[in-house]
Amino acid sequence: MTKQEELNRWRLVLGSFSNDSLSGEMGATGFDYKEIDDLLEFLYGREYDEDRGTKRQEGGLGPSQMLVPDWIRKIRRIFPKTVSERLENEALDRYQLTEILNDKSVLESMEPSMKLLKNILALKGRMQGEVLQTAKKIVRKVAEDLTKKLENDIHKRFTGRLNRLQSTAFRHSKNFDLNKTLRKNLKHYDKNLKTIIPQQLYFNPKIKRYNPWHIVICIDQSGSMLESVIYSAIMAGIFSRLPILSVKLAVFDTEIVDITGYVDDPVEALMSIHLGGGTNIGKALSYCESIIETPARTILITVTDLYDGAGYTQMYAAAKRIIESGTKFFVLTGMDTESKGMIDINAGKKMVGLGAKVATLTPNALAVWIAEAIGS
Repeated sequence: MTKQEELNRWRLVLGSFSNDSLSGEMGATGFDYKEIDDLLEFLYGREYDEDRGTKRQEGGLGPSQMLVPDWIRKIRRIFPKTVSERLENEALDRYQLTEILNDKSVLESMEPSMKLLKNILALKGRMQGEVLQTAKKIVRKVAEDLTKKLENDIHKRFTGRLNRLQSTAFRHSKNFDLNKTLRKNLKHYDKNLKTIIPQQLYFNPKIKRYNPWHIVICIDQSGSMLESVIYSAIMAGIFSRLPILSVKLAVFDTEIVDITGYVDDPVEALMSIHLGGGTNIGKALSYCESIIETPARTILITVTDLYDGAGYTQMYAAAKRIIESGTKFFVLTGMDTESKGMIDINAGKKMVGLGAKVATLTPNALAVWIAEAIGS
């Protein structure tokens, strides 16, 4: 390595703080270190105040005042794919450069991933028109990939208990599903004809559920639970296709919204979620209690960190009634592939004392819990 190459690399490490010391030593090497330096400074220069060398809360304009979409295009041209993806994730997660998600062409070129999905869900309220439609396509792609990874293993957990039931190919007026067909085709309403023109018809399975187990999944939609929200919606969709399970799905903050109508469509379920706000777990549990019809054959899964902003009295009282009714009560303090979760420890211990099962689980581990509960 030549002296000039070594100095250029030190310039990349030290950033703009080395301007006075190294600017006179920088030389041409046949490689555009200056452009790389500008691209890195555009992102990481936001970490420091240029005058005092201290960390700052707001991002600066960067030396070239380039726009975020321009920055995205340049880093993809200059850096290897693994490096450019890491820079994009840092831009979103660490520096909140949300402009990335407001440019349709940039959004289309990004690799669908869990990190991108989380950012889309967090910022979807700011998206409109074609950008929103592009975001939905990404959500669908990631959701379908996650479903494929999980579905086979989850189905195996129930081997011997289930008929192998897929969506029916038998189409007859007797098993035509009018409600689902209308719900799924609402977007195809023709204003001139004043009618819905269905693009796809839906039919009930020929084999009906016989004495099914009922699963009620109630999800805390606060921002800290985002990854668990995603996996919960995916799992609800998978469970809804198992003939032995009947699934209801709801989300809550200080209010509760029943989205059972979207249980078989994780994309619509996820896009209907509004992250943030307070948390009233007691109110959510009281609602779940009201929709439980056969407690002895019901499993209530509440996905929450158990931090109740409305106080704990109502939460404990509702949990006690639910458990005493014979309903199996699971509290998931987190559900993701790495089983990382936060929890109000004291509330968790209290719930266990009442008879609930409390844990942070992977999706597959949840399937094991449910299979064991049904078989017990």
